[in-house]
Amino acid sequence: IDEAAVYVREVIRRAIDLGSAALILVHNHPSGDPSPSRADIEITRQIIAAGKGMGIAVHDHIIMGRDGHASLRGQGLI
Repeated sequence: IDEAAVYVREVIRRAIDLGSAALILVHNHPSGDPSPSRADIEITRQIIAAGKGMGIAVHDHIIMGRDGHASLRGQGLI
């Protein structure tokens, strides 16, 4: 498996179910390289846009890998 399906509606639904005001998204890259892919950046932006209308902020999206981690906020990508 080289990818996992992420659905914006499911992420936002879970946040609503939990009464969340904000999210920090986290996932791993089994390859070991924590660099965000274009797909990682795009899905993060879609979740941010969907959450904004519901009053749910996305503080960061952190990617874990064998070689460390990457923060999309820290890299200025969100």
